[in-house]
Amino acid sequence: MSGSDGVPEGGVYDWFRRGAELLGQGNPAAAVQLLARAAEAEPESRSIRETLARALYGAGRFREALENFRAVALADPSDDYAQFGWGVAAARLGDFETSAEHLALAVAMRPGAEHYRAALRQTRATLAARAGAYGPLQPGSPGYQGDAGQDTA
Repeated sequence: MSGSDGVPEGGVYDWFRRGAELLGQGNPAAAVQLLARAAEAEPESRSIRETLARALYGAGRFREALENFRAVALADPSDDYAQFGWGVAAARLGDFETSAEHLALAVAMRPGAEHYRAALRQTRATLAARAGAYGPLQPGSPGYQGDAGQDTA
């Protein structure tokens, strides 16, 4: 619900609670609307920023999600979930070096979190594949360029 001026009814806590509820119900894009308003009103709230980051990630807005996860992690470097979020958002943006760094921190903080370890393994496998750890690309593989770039003289 919103008032006649387009501002959602209630206050920051109500916006946060309803946004988190929408996110939990699988509506990240709708959640972003309320959570962004709450974050604007309370920019120092790490819980609002982290929930907003989750909603942004779920809505496919990875750059904005990364910025919010990063803000939370910089404010509290021991927040394992913010480190994890920073890492998975970086991976979605193709920055696997940053991804590996922050996922490794998250795993070190919560070694029992299998989804943290799985994300780190995937990022490391991607880095290894990009570095050629599994041999040359085969014809038909994404990125294979045949003899292009080889000196034939």
